Amino acid sequence: QVQLVESGGGSVLAGGSLRLSCAASRYTIRGNCMGWFRQAPGKEREGVATIYTRTGRTAYADSVKGRFTISEDNGKNTVYLQMNSLKPEDTAMYYCAADAPISWDRSSYSYCKLDAAYNYWGQGTQVTVSS
Repeated sequence: QVQLVESGGGSVLAGGSLRLSCAASRYTIRGNCMGWFRQAPGKEREGVATIYTRTGRTAYADSVKGRFTISEDNGKNTVYLQMNSLKPEDTAMYYCAADAPISWDRSSYSYCKLDAAYNYWGQGTQVTVSS
C-alpha cells in the first residue's frame, strides 16, 4: 500500500526555520499532485502548499506565501516543505498528501488546488513555534 512518511518537525523559536520531508513509497510522485496540509488544535485542516510535479508549478496559502517553499526530488521520490520566518501561528501537525485531481486555470495551465481531494495521507509531523 502507499506510504507517505513525514519527518523534520520539531520545536523552534519564532523566526526560525524547519524543513519537512515526505518520502513516498509504493507511489511515484512524478507527474502527480503533492501537497502539505496542517491542522492546529481546535481548527480545521488547511492546505499550506501544493506542487504539480510534472511542471513544478506550486500554490501556497496566503498565510505562508513568501515564507514557505514546496519542492520535490523525483529521484528520491520525496517532497519537501522549507519553512522560514516561522510564527507561533504556524504551530500545527503537518501532513503530506498525494494523488489529487489536476486542475486548470483560465490560461489552461495545470496546477494542484489547495482544497483538492487527496487520496493518500501521511501520519503527520508536529511543528511547534514558540515566541
